[in-house]
Amino acid sequence: MGDQQIRIGLVGYKFMGKAHSHAYRDLPFFFDLPAVPVMQAISGRDEDGVNAAAEKLGWASHENDWRALIQRDDIDVIDIVTPNHSHAEIAIAALEAGKHVLCEKPLAISVDEAKRMLAAARKSGKVHMICHNYRFSPAVQFAKKLIREGRLGRIYHFRGLYLQDWLIDPDSPLEWRMRKEESGSGSHGDLASHMIDLARFLVGDIDEVVGTMETFISARPLPEQEAPEKTTEMGEVDVDDASVFIARFKNGAIGTFEATRFAGGNRNGNRFEINGERGSIRWDLESMNVLEVYLKDDEPGLQGFRTITCTETEHPYGNIYWAPGHNIGYEHTFLGLIREFLNGIATGRCPQPSFADGLQNQMVLEAVEKSSRSRQWVSVDG
Repeated sequence: MGDQQIRIGLVGYKFMGKAHSHAYRDLPFFFDLPAVPVMQAISGRDEDGVNAAAEKLGWASHENDWRALIQRDDIDVIDIVTPNHSHAEIAIAALEAGKHVLCEKPLAISVDEAKRMLAAARKSGKVHMICHNYRFSPAVQFAKKLIREGRLGRIYHFRGLYLQDWLIDPDSPLEWRMRKEESGSGSHGDLASHMIDLARFLVGDIDEVVGTMETFISARPLPEQEAPEKTTEMGEVDVDDASVFIARFKNGAIGTFEATRFAGGNRNGNRFEINGERGSIRWDLESMNVLEVYLKDDEPGLQGFRTITCTETEHPYGNIYWAPGHNIGYEHTFLGLIREFLNGIATGRCPQPSFADGLQNQMVLEAVEKSSRSRQWVSVDG
């Protein structure tokens, strides 16, 4: 481990703030790093909330305004885990202040915003990444290795699902994820963005799409802070509850994508299957250590999907976490990503997924939205 330090400033402190904080705390335990991450400061608008988060999560100090955080001389990195509509403003200001930036997904709420973020990142010369953490599951990394080595041959199909069910109850209160002004889109940007990134990582860039988006419940009760008298006042849901689309990849493969928050019984069903001329693979986040592999050249009578638990020393990260056969969890996907980010800062290169990947993902998201309105195929490149 190097003697240097890299000082982190985190903007936001709730669910994703907890996940990122955990990663910074555990990284030196597992990895030899070029610089040790120091949890310097966290920011949030609620004084009591951010103060409590700083103490619980292990941050040395806190701010109530992200602008103050960015201007501090004792901060090297700005990590953004705020609602989507604030990503562009915070990231661009941080880059202009000479900070490296890690940003949660989706990169922005529009292609135009994403383009401005990438332009600012390139102009700054700083390292930038978008937090598509599922790339860093060992099983997904092993899937990439098999594809890169040609074990599946030419890829024909990508089949992706991201299914959740937390919004089925019509009495679930309206929150920022259901407001277009703050989120940009609903399950489409929240869930499909992850599936798009995995598809691009494993198969390649997407050429054109055709799809549809649906809002099943168009009004929900306002949250308590907006309806303190506990009235039945309702607010409009102006984003999608589900999106479904077909894609053509630039390399000739085709894909299907489905993202929804209305799939009962699916708490976090992030799954894909890839079919090639010589084999197939399957992965499910809810069994994230396992990759199912089928190879056509297996002898007759033994053909079929085999179950590979990706914890052996031959697998990605297999010699980093625990002994073979000892499973890892969701939180380790953030460790792998942030380790790449810190290595990028040390070497001056931008690891993937960078803001350039975030822009490409945003272009696919927006093309699907255009297709849903026009009911026609839409080119991702415009």
